[in-house]
Amino acid sequence: MTRIWTLLFLAFIAGAMTTGVIVGFPPRDHADRSAPPPPPAPAPAQPPADPVVRRSDLKTVSVQQGVFQTLIPFNASVIPNDIVVIDAVEGGRIDRLLVATGDEISAGQPLLEFSNTSLELDVLDRESRLIASISQLQTYQTVLEQNRINNEKQLAQIDYDITRLNRSLVRRDALAAKGAEAEELRDRVRDELNYNRKLRPMQAESNSRQNDLRLRQLPEIKGQLAMMQQDLKVTRSKLDNLKVRAPVSGRITAMDLTVGQTRNRGERLAEITPNTGFRLSADIPESYVGEVHVGQKASVRIGNREWPLHIARFLPRVMAERFKVDLTFDDDLPKDLLPGLSAAGSIVTQETPGLLLLPEGRYLPAGTDIEVFVLAPDGQSAGRRAVKLGRRNGRQVEVLGGLSAGDRVVTDGIGDPGAGSYVKVTG
Repeated sequence: MTRIWTLLFLAFIAGAMTTGVIVGFPPRDHADRSAPPPPPAPAPAQPPADPVVRRSDLKTVSVQQGVFQTLIPFNASVIPNDIVVIDAVEGGRIDRLLVATGDEISAGQPLLEFSNTSLELDVLDRESRLIASISQLQTYQTVLEQNRINNEKQLAQIDYDITRLNRSLVRRDALAAKGAEAEELRDRVRDELNYNRKLRPMQAESNSRQNDLRLRQLPEIKGQLAMMQQDLKVTRSKLDNLKVRAPVSGRITAMDLTVGQTRNRGERLAEITPNTGFRLSADIPESYVGEVHVGQKASVRIGNREWPLHIARFLPRVMAERFKVDLTFDDDLPKDLLPGLSAAGSIVTQETPGLLLLPEGRYLPAGTDIEVFVLAPDGQSAGRRAVKLGRRNGRQVEVLGGLSAGDRVVTDGIGDPGAGSYVKVTG
């Protein structure tokens, strides 16, 4: 009996293991016990963070309502308002040149001296009784005057050399500090500067003593000449023409002469630009003939400033597909204007008020439909905005849509935001 119960118990256990119904153990097969656990679920994707820029790095311009100008660009050259030419009255051989091209002169200042043997002989023939004494006095007077001029020139040359060498030494010191200048060259300039500084007081003292002597002798010479020159007044008027003098004050702009040359009566000697100002002469393409007229406003950039002008003269002649206009300055003239100086400017042909405008710049790409970053009113962020642009004149850009007056457009400082349309501003 006991054996029967044992066999029944073993059969029960075997059946329970095959069916998985043993209390406390869920049924599973052998393969489930070796499988790895399932992977964890992925975390949800986070959106990329907005770019951040510093407020101090941003540069902006404001959209303004103003007047759009239609412009015609031009290239111009500076020309003097007046030019005075000097021709030889008597002519002869050039003995002395007292000035050179570029010198500032005053009215009546001697420019050069001629010698004319035929004229002088004619004068001497009529002045034979007086010429000996007059020549002696005049020669001595001329020597005194020549000495005075030469002394002043020498002193002026010393002053000029001191100024020039001082500027050169400053530049050479800067170059030497960078290792770009040889020490020998700099020392040579310094030695020459010190020499001229020592030479100046000696030259000034010598000039003063010679001038005192000249001043004591001149009254006696002038007294004797006064009695003789009354008789020589008419005759001397011809000899005076051998010393060419400036008829007006200004600057010598052309004087191609050398000592020893011969110039006949009526030949050109020099040109003087009086101190009456300058104007611009501009070349305009012939396609703008119908758009340009006298009185139109214009501007030109000289140095670091825009100078207002207006068209003063229209020259009705087309050459090489261009015509010329003369423009005059509305205000004071720029400093250091020289004939022939080139300048670029523009003529205003039309003004359209009440338009939204932005200044031209690299932040505005070519085209009409573009995108720009606009700073928020609170200054805490900047967002990308589609903008429609219109006309451009090189200085202004017309805004047709996407912006309002007072909007601040970012011109620099954002860097590359990629495809983002929003940046935060901090600081």
